[in-house]
Amino acid sequence: MSVILHVDSSVRGVSNTNPEHDSISKKLAKKFIQQFKEEASIDEYIYRDVGMNPPQFITQDWIGAVFTPDSEKNAQQQQILAQSDELIAEVEKAELIVISSPMYNYGMPAQLKAWFDQIIRINKTFDFDLTRGDKPLAPLLSGKTLVIITSSGEFGFEKGGINEASAHLVPHIRTLSRYLGVTEIFEVASEYQEFADHRHEKSLRTAESKANELAFKLVEKLSLKAC
Repeated sequence: MSVILHVDSSVRGVSNTNPEHDSISKKLAKKFIQQFKEEASIDEYIYRDVGMNPPQFITQDWIGAVFTPDSEKNAQQQQILAQSDELIAEVEKAELIVISSPMYNYGMPAQLKAWFDQIIRINKTFDFDLTRGDKPLAPLLSGKTLVIITSSGEFGFEKGGINEASAHLVPHIRTLSRYLGVTEIFEVASEYQEFADHRHEKSLRTAESKANELAFKLVEKLSLKAC
């Protein structure tokens, strides 16, 4: 029915000897995926844990290889771009992309940023044309749905919230997702983790319910799209 690309980015595991160290974002994403699989058949499920297995950081040699025409790339340049090519191919195949991320220092983990840097690549996922004026970049992929699942220690990162000015995680993912071909975005968020009180418990229960409800909704939506 569909191809799902699931990217986790927490450096913590789903289950640890000390349950207090379990990754909330990964657990919520796992719940969403399990519910989705219960409701629909999946043609292919692609999983990346970039928190535990981070992509390489881009380098000067990487940039040089990217801007070398394909017909002129040498073997070393092709090897430098091999991981990028693989990650881009996964994004190209996916109809539904699920990204889970904790908030680290008010933004995304470096490992997740490294994943985006490997994928957002000229003439692969976007092109550049100065005839477009002041907005020369345009995505080459389209029609994908993104689910962003996050966890944060504080709260109020939504529009008008007490920490709106410090909300650099979801807005950054939203901005970059355009170059993954994403045209529709859904969010699930758990907050208040550092407060460890009833507000966190309530936020977590709400996030779990929303993850389940969203799975039902997207199964139906993607089924109608496939008809």
